[in-house]
Amino acid sequence: MKGALLDAVRLRLAESGLEPTPARVAEALRHEGRLLGDAEVLGAADRLRSELTGAGPLEPLLAEPDVTDVLVTAPDRVWVDRGAGLERTGVAFPDAAAVRRLAQRLAAIAGRRLDDARPWVDARLPDGTRLHAVLPPVAVGSTCLSLRVVRPRAFSLDELVAAGTVPPGGQRLLRAVLAARLSFVISGGTGSGKTTLLSTLLGLVAPDERIVLTEDSAELRPDHPHVVRLESRPANQEGTGLVTLRDLVRQALRMRPDRLVVGEVRGAEVLDLLAALNTGHEGGCGTVHANAASDVPARLEALGSTAGLDRAALHSQLAAALSVVIHLARDRRGRRRVAEVHVLDRDGSGFVTTVPAAVWGAEGFERAPGWARLAELCERGGGAP
Repeated sequence: MKGALLDAVRLRLAESGLEPTPARVAEALRHEGRLLGDAEVLGAADRLRSELTGAGPLEPLLAEPDVTDVLVTAPDRVWVDRGAGLERTGVAFPDAAAVRRLAQRLAAIAGRRLDDARPWVDARLPDGTRLHAVLPPVAVGSTCLSLRVVRPRAFSLDELVAAGTVPPGGQRLLRAVLAARLSFVISGGTGSGKTTLLSTLLGLVAPDERIVLTEDSAELRPDHPHVVRLESRPANQEGTGLVTLRDLVRQALRMRPDRLVVGEVRGAEVLDLLAALNTGHEGGCGTVHANAASDVPARLEALGSTAGLDRAALHSQLAAALSVVIHLARDRRGRRRVAEVHVLDRDGSGFVTTVPAAVWGAEGFERAPGWARLAELCERGGGAP
């Protein structure tokens, strides 16, 4: 079926608001003065249904169980990440206008506006998929579309070991950190697997503990019987209704959490999180963007400054609140792995630094200078690494 005819049928169905069933596609074709065979009508119906109600040409990619990201940089440049780095696919859109239409439709499904006046969007689709899109001319040449897939279940720790994310035997150390109720953050770059690992670890929390999650975009899916999930909300077009992550952290503290979780620490909420971890809320955790575990104190210091907390006060709070940093990285082949585990210490000037306790090894974690300190913290809390 030619593009012009397909566009005409698409417009007719969109204006009617009806689902593109084969019968309705055939009727729309008759209105356009065309009669096609059953096979052609069914093919047109499948294509239109995918475009009008699904993710268009991207739908098969999103359905693949090992795909974590789908990225579109041009109509004929579609990439996926299956856990081993980006791969270019053979999927293509008819033209740049088709990419723009898909991005705008997905944004509308998420309840967001995407047009020339507001040329970007960051939102969550009803199935949990994370959507980010930028329209031209801000995105040069073509609409740039990024989809982050959230799987309906968390991986088990054994599955992460089998996948090479956790080294052989490394699950014992991670279980000990949880059993000892040590407060920790998982650090790493974008797409390094922070959310995946955190979901897995939260699934290991004792079933009689209450987990309260606070996230900008609900991505965590822990396999746990008692989870309360809170999600931030942007302001509406009138500029009202804003709910920030900092608001959620404050509300979570009033919900009797055994484990307070901040999906990603990225702003002033770091102040409320550190305050909570210093007032009896043991075992709290979250994720933070950082290039290395040793960079986490500086990263949190920068975030704390957005809340008006000076450097000395932030480091005092940090030293008492946080115990462990688990850092994820990608190797040269794009595979995610737990690169290192650090404990926190204070230098002679009173500022917090991190000390490597365990580093990645092909046959298991290799002990580093901070191992004795980590073992002591775990044993004191009732865990043994």
